[in-house]
Amino acid sequence: MQNCASLLVLTLLAKRCNKVCSFVGLLLRKRTMAKNSNKSYAGNRLSFPDIEELSRGLVTGRRLLGLDPGTKTLGIAISDSLHNIATPLETLQRGKFADDAARIATIIKEHDICAIVMGLPLNMDGSTGPRVQSVRAFARNLAPLLKLPICFWDERLSTVAVERTLLEADASRKKRSEVIDKMAAGYILQGALDRISQIRAQNG
Repeated sequence: MQNCASLLVLTLLAKRCNKVCSFVGLLLRKRTMAKNSNKSYAGNRLSFPDIEELSRGLVTGRRLLGLDPGTKTLGIAISDSLHNIATPLETLQRGKFADDAARIATIIKEHDICAIVMGLPLNMDGSTGPRVQSVRAFARNLAPLLKLPICFWDERLSTVAVERTLLEADASRKKRSEVIDKMAAGYILQGALDRISQIRAQNG
């Protein structure tokens, strides 16, 4: 009789233990899922930081790449290693995505690039349209290939400002068409560099 009672108690304890173990296992799985979700979010933020986040993660001695994506061309500029001055580099005639990405990857390797600033063609009222969606899609496709952070930068009026500068310099129409895209990339990158300098000054 006593043995039967002991067996019953052990059976009940085993069932309760199984329930507790199942509950603990469920909690651990949920915690793991939450951690993975946070890692995924952090990864997305790392891939597409805002300018403040970008400034905190920059490595002195390595350059930034400025991109001005158009439908037919891609303006390209680079910074100096101290992140103070942007210099127009080249205008790439866009073709297949794989070819464009390969050229960008080559420039990144040649100039020791640590991050990318990409112009975002917002509307004048700050709203987004098809061109913004196209640029974001281009960046999303580039990010896993290049494995560098890509920071979007408002490019409103950049082309207008560059064209005005070229007109004041009395550049011919042919000359303007040859350099305007890479100069726009330089204008975009310089704006980001100026903001990074302000953030560094504020943070001491």
